[in-house]
Amino acid sequence: MQVPDAQILATLRDTDRDRYLACLLAPPEKRHSLACLYAFHAEIARIRDLVHEPLPGEIRLQWWRDLLENRSGGEGHPLAEALLACISEHHLPVAVLQNMIDARIFDLYDDPMEDTTALEGYAGETASALIQLASLTLDPANARMSADAAGHAGVAQTVAGLLLLLPVHSRRGQVYFPADLLRATGLDRETLLDGRDEVAIGRAVRAFCGLGRDHLAKARSSLDSISPQNFSAFISVALAEPVFERAEAAGARILRQSIQPPQWQRQWRMWRASRRRRF
Repeated sequence: MQVPDAQILATLRDTDRDRYLACLLAPPEKRHSLACLYAFHAEIARIRDLVHEPLPGEIRLQWWRDLLENRSGGEGHPLAEALLACISEHHLPVAVLQNMIDARIFDLYDDPMEDTTALEGYAGETASALIQLASLTLDPANARMSADAAGHAGVAQTVAGLLLLLPVHSRRGQVYFPADLLRATGLDRETLLDGRDEVAIGRAVRAFCGLGRDHLAKARSSLDSISPQNFSAFISVALAEPVFERAEAAGARILRQSIQPPQWQRQWRMWRASRRRRF
């Protein structure tokens, strides 16, 4: 039995407000399936917020991995049931979802992000994969055409998201800035977390924004590859640029203050993106 749209949408609203709003801007007949994917992504992304040790987090991720492998076991779990139905209806590649789960193991620990390539791989298996899965749901015949745009857009989204979460991650001792980027700006994991070298931290923030901007520009250069039906999968990418702008202006203060734009601005940017088909 399919879970009512309102239940999954309510779950998404509580766990990922921006993708919830993007979902509402998608074609009505696709909202339920998109909400299933986005709510699943939000659920595994927030596990670190719900556990105090890595092992319980790994157990939660393993539960989702087993669910996907067996295509059963989610009875009584609304999101699990809805996700399995979505996979079946749209013939989604389970391996992509399993890779998304595996990538989230990194979130449970405080290991350093080895280099920029590692960060791009992490983004590729999470945010980029989510855009591509959404595209397969919206317009499967043309989804492959926009795979490159999805790859770059996902990295830009990931960089923006990590900038927004930098105060939280710093308090935990997590560092998502790639080690090679930190070295190039005169920092390492410890000096970034220490927060006292504000000049160097400002350089690192600008360099990280530069990485995000580079991928955003590449995604924009591939706009023509995105079919009109698939553009809904990319709407939330429109939120990346204002985050880069605010992060660059904040510099080292980003460790201590939120740079999240007001909700009304985020809603307006996504609405404008959906109308113009540009992010």
